[in-house]
Amino acid sequence: MPLLDKIRRILQFIRFSHTIFALPFAVGSMLVAAHGLPDWPLALLILLAMVFARTAAMAFNRVADWEIDQCNPRTAGRHKLVSKPMAILLVVVSAASFIAVCWLINPICFLLSPVAVGIIFLYSYTKRFTSFTQFVLGLSLAIAPIGAWLAVRGEFALPPLILASGVIFWVGGFDLIYSIQDYEFDRRVGLRSMVVKYGVPSSLRLAQIMHGVLLLCLIGFGYVSGLGWVYFGALLLVCGALFYEHRAAAKLDLKGINQAFFQSNAFVSIVFVAAIALDLMVR
Repeated sequence: MPLLDKIRRILQFIRFSHTIFALPFAVGSMLVAAHGLPDWPLALLILLAMVFARTAAMAFNRVADWEIDQCNPRTAGRHKLVSKPMAILLVVVSAASFIAVCWLINPICFLLSPVAVGIIFLYSYTKRFTSFTQFVLGLSLAIAPIGAWLAVRGEFALPPLILASGVIFWVGGFDLIYSIQDYEFDRRVGLRSMVVKYGVPSSLRLAQIMHGVLLLCLIGFGYVSGLGWVYFGALLLVCGALFYEHRAAAKLDLKGINQAFFQSNAFVSIVFVAAIALDLMVR
């Protein structure tokens, strides 16, 4: 198999395009922590840490759910892309690379890197024992803005913690919507999630509440970070994107939900980081 085709299959296997969800929140936190763009070597290390962590998380999730995904019509084709040994190798290499990059960044990032790996790996098993798996997924992505801040400042602070809280509710909300696609399958095989626990209509209402909390957290993050009118004005666009997502979800059109899921959340991420960058530039 040609090398380029192997790379394409791996990127498709880990849904590399979905990196756009968490990466902008890490970049936004990095920009605020550095009051602009940090030195390019540090910025590059932060980006590499994000990519390696997400690759490790996605590959581990595929390995952990290998047999389950093969029984789900929506996910059955994933495992035709790479072999299981290749997926395991991808997990090991990506996790080791993430820890190595954290070692290059600073001591606190290196010391906390195994904790981060443990959290992102834990998510893959949560559907087996808790209905609140969406919150664990949110926590996994919430590590990104905290880690980026620690990489720049080397210490904890209020802004990234508020932003991380917003990410937890953002991810929890959109994963509630996304999980509707697997509602019947999860019920049949005994997997747990808030959608299975509360049903589709209640889950959609809960997702709306969670995204409302996200907006409050984004406002709080902007306030404690001293951001200005550009950032707060851009939150109106974020509101519009979330409204579009929930409107599509209310129709219970699974194809439409999948499309709105990617478009809306990618838009939210891009607007968020672009607003911070522009806000810092116009000061």
